[in-house]
Amino acid sequence: MTLRTLTVGRLLAAGVAALSLVACSQGDARPKTASSKAPAKPYSRDPYPSTYRAYPGVPTVVRNVTIFDGEGGRIDNGQVLFADGKIVAVGQSVDAPANAQVIDGTGKWVTPGIIDIHSHLGDYPTPSVQAHSDGNEATSPITADVWAEHSVWPQDPGFSRALANGGVTTLQILPGSANLMGGRSVTLKNVYSRTMQGMKFPGAPYGLKMACGENPKRVYGSKNRQPSTRMGNIAVDRATWAKAQDYRRKWDKYEADGGEPPARDIAMDTLRGVLAGEILIQNHCYRADEMAIVEDMAKEFGYKVTAFHHAVEAYKIADLLKANGTCAAVWADWYGFKMESYDGIGENLAILENAGTCAMIHSDDENGIQRLNQEVAKVLASGRRVGINIAPEVAWKWLSLNPAKAMGIADRTGSLVPGKMADVVLWNGDPYSVYTRPEKVWIDGALLFDANDPKRRPVSDFELGQPGSGDVK
Repeated sequence: MTLRTLTVGRLLAAGVAALSLVACSQGDARPKTASSKAPAKPYSRDPYPSTYRAYPGVPTVVRNVTIFDGEGGRIDNGQVLFADGKIVAVGQSVDAPANAQVIDGTGKWVTPGIIDIHSHLGDYPTPSVQAHSDGNEATSPITADVWAEHSVWPQDPGFSRALANGGVTTLQILPGSANLMGGRSVTLKNVYSRTMQGMKFPGAPYGLKMACGENPKRVYGSKNRQPSTRMGNIAVDRATWAKAQDYRRKWDKYEADGGEPPARDIAMDTLRGVLAGEILIQNHCYRADEMAIVEDMAKEFGYKVTAFHHAVEAYKIADLLKANGTCAAVWADWYGFKMESYDGIGENLAILENAGTCAMIHSDDENGIQRLNQEVAKVLASGRRVGINIAPEVAWKWLSLNPAKAMGIADRTGSLVPGKMADVVLWNGDPYSVYTRPEKVWIDGALLFDANDPKRRPVSDFELGQPGSGDVK
């Protein structure tokens, strides 16, 4: 097996996924325009702007389905109409144009596409070999100068698996958690492309991946350098934020008064973007006490923590997170694999929802991303066992709208609302059942996966001969 055969296989998959997709897939083949948001200031300017363009679709109405709209609503025997890449109407009766493709979904469910706020696909692609390990620049505790998008390999077969098996239409790719400040994240649409820019969600804000706890102190303490303790973690963070404040003041003065521009610092550009509120903090953190300290540090230096990731003890400080407007991205029941994760409970997400805290499910795993709907089902069961009964339609917010909010894209995707992107999944049964799979997945109204059409069941060359690939009966 060669890299060339994998790339060819992925390009062929792209070619059959949505009509002539290779011809309009992205980058050098799509219309070239500047980013929809390209401010002049150096800390927020994107020198690698999105060239994403929606694949061609047709007006489509899906009828006779149970709808979870992503905002907590449920419609039985409902209909969804989308055209020109956008949701047009949702209800028990919609007026579809005469040329619309009509799909009878009797006995099936329709939901917004799943959004994974914490993924490393493309940066830690499959096959998982050292040559592909590009997700963590573990050479310094502060690497705010690196950007996850510069490691994304679009031919990672994990992308098509997440689409076909998990109904994932949008995902945030983050650097790893070895460093206190690991670098910028990037938000991608889960489409076939030859370049990262062709997957990049147009206008989505960047994130800054931060980490606290065991990982940074273990990685750098083992090298006999700071940080080697939790207090060392915070000390390095604070010293770095102090430098960022000074850097911001110099640039603010230059932009107001002119003169000789300060020297550019790529890492400080990112931190200045955070201080300006344009880059969102996505913070790996497990323990409740550490999350509280990070919230205090954010107040000290004038930035906001958008979301804590993993957050296995978030249930202990649900009120604090709510008061600070900080979200929690958590697992259903993944805990106990290291000391800081020992106090995790299966009811974590249910407790956060019950307290009115912004919360969501996430994967952090190339396999888990394929069954995030089932992870939510586990949370619902854990909640019921302790008397927290959350409606299934409300829980879908954990899979779509809430991650969209924490990624700064909820105005464009995350729910089935007229005017939003037509990122839609038709499930062949109750989406919380282990027996249910995506039957069709649309991104911006283009049909990119169809379980009933072999030409729209793309697989990587690395997966030939696997069940579901068409080569094994």
